[in-house]
Amino acid sequence: MKKNLVLLGMMAVGKTTLGKIVAKIQGLEFIDIDTNIEKRNSMSINEIFNKKGEKFFRTEEEKEVLNSLKKKNCVIALGGGAFVNKIIRVNVLKDAISVWLDVDIDILNKRVKWSQKRPLLQEKNNKKILEKLYEKRKEFYKQANYKIACNKLNKQDVIKKIITLYAKQ
Repeated sequence: MKKNLVLLGMMAVGKTTLGKIVAKIQGLEFIDIDTNIEKRNSMSINEIFNKKGEKFFRTEEEKEVLNSLKKKNCVIALGGGAFVNKIIRVNVLKDAISVWLDVDIDILNKRVKWSQKRPLLQEKNNKKILEKLYEKRKEFYKQANYKIACNKLNKQDVIKKIITLYAKQ
């Protein structure tokens, strides 16, 4: 039996979009960690951050990831900050195939420019915030089994690469 496939990387990199497509092609279940947290708490990630705080969210995130890793035949899309958590990271590296989807900050900034759904991007200078988050997180992201530099690839090329990497196990 194959291990689960875990997609990680910065917000708006395409983990959910690509994960759904890869799961469908491979005949696997798709799990979006943030969506599951929203459903379980009956509020958006933004509301959770505002009403209960980031610490509460990170605890929920850890529980959700660990529960999802127990399932079989899944593609799991992590939230942007999840892989920073040591418990999550250790378990993902032990129990799954992890793929870091990497995109330039300028591309991410264009994708999130008008988003009201990003709790860590409620300031005026999103690019600076994205740069700081990326610098902080990339040391953790580098520990993934694989990295795909997505800047010059179209969606279909990234999907093919993910499927090829997943097939290697």
